[in-house]
Amino acid sequence: MKPTCDDLRAEYHELADFCDRLTPEQWRLRTDFYDWTPFDEVAHLCFFDETALKSATDPAAFEQDTATLNRRLGAGEEISAIARSVYGHLEGAELVRHWRSRHDTLVDALARLDPKDRLAWYGPTMSARSFATARLMETWAHGQDIWDALAVQRPVSGRLRHIAHIGVTTFGWTFVNRGLPVPGIMPHVRLRAPDGSAWTWGEPSDTDFVQGDAEDFCLVVTQRRHRDDTGLECRGEAANRWMSMAQCFAGPPADGPSPGARRRAA
Repeated sequence: MKPTCDDLRAEYHELADFCDRLTPEQWRLRTDFYDWTPFDEVAHLCFFDETALKSATDPAAFEQDTATLNRRLGAGEEISAIARSVYGHLEGAELVRHWRSRHDTLVDALARLDPKDRLAWYGPTMSARSFATARLMETWAHGQDIWDALAVQRPVSGRLRHIAHIGVTTFGWTFVNRGLPVPGIMPHVRLRAPDGSAWTWGEPSDTDFVQGDAEDFCLVVTQRRHRDDTGLECRGEAANRWMSMAQCFAGPPADGPSPGARRRAA
């Protein structure tokens, strides 16, 4: 678990350090993600890092919290409003300080587990390793919303491999989640890593593939960019259908941004 947890901690710290530099006005900016503010984005991460900690250390408390959350959602409350009800009394800087204590405690708890230990979450149980990489993906995606709102190009790192792997392994989920048949061919995926090396998944193919920059792929599968606003090259029906609706996160089918809604910062 150590390498995965080290990467998760680094992802948390990079975003928290960036948020420490936000002004009060910037905390109130509207992001492209449902008009959430940076405060909403961090509050959302903090809320689920706290429930993740309960899953890792007190499964009974997690089950009780899940029942309460489902009742509130079932009554029509938005998840952003629920998070604000918990953290709305804090200023942005105070929220980041609280979040740091929670996510560092979570990483410490996950690091003590066996990678194959099963943890409860909102759906099927997950292995401890998959649980940690899912938290990394969530942090990166919501962090991207904040970087975009400030029109700042974020640094890239090898941690993108975790997100790209989730993006590849949820190929079938993208279709099943929409009640569509899963294509019989899994496209070959070849991505250019930040260090210039190649990350690959699946059997090589000249007719069915997705290739391009790893960051572009991660932006598409987390629905932070439309594929047309990236340099990804897709060939074959399965690859093109997948990239038109890729969704690497749980929950009902979601529509990503429209073409031209957000282009990569120069």
